[in-house]
Amino acid sequence: MTATMADINNGYEQRFQANGHHKEIDLINRDPKQVNEDIVKVDFEDVIAEPDGTHSLDGVWKASYTTFTVSKYWCYRILSGILGIPVALLWGFLFACLSFCHIWAVVPCIKSCLIESQCLSRIYSLAIHTFCDPLFEALAKIFSSVRVVLRKEV
Repeated sequence: MTATMADINNGYEQRFQANGHHKEIDLINRDPKQVNEDIVKVDFEDVIAEPDGTHSLDGVWKASYTTFTVSKYWCYRILSGILGIPVALLWGFLFACLSFCHIWAVVPCIKSCLIESQCLSRIYSLAIHTFCDPLFEALAKIFSSVRVVLRKEV
């Protein structure tokens, strides 16, 4: 009984999917949420364009297009190959620190402030109702008999 490569890969996939800390990566659609939809889509036509009446030689235009496209493609590949993992590590560290601060400092601080503000709100409301309500009710009774009449004299 020999195990085929498909059986071995199936076993790895099951172990990979069983671990809750990892999720399947789509190697085809690498921007499923369209984070960089309009930001970094730069093609040759978006950067270099020759208006009517000003055209270079066809060979120069084709060579420029090829040079731009290939250099952009390989420069990105080389930079992401060299710096992709270290930069991903830095971003992972940054977002981990932000999550830690948010979970362990920001949310508890906000909750504490809300609890304290509710206590202060009750004290303030009690003080207003105790001291201001009788004053304004008395003023309302005093001024309730006041009648304002507007006359227009010609």
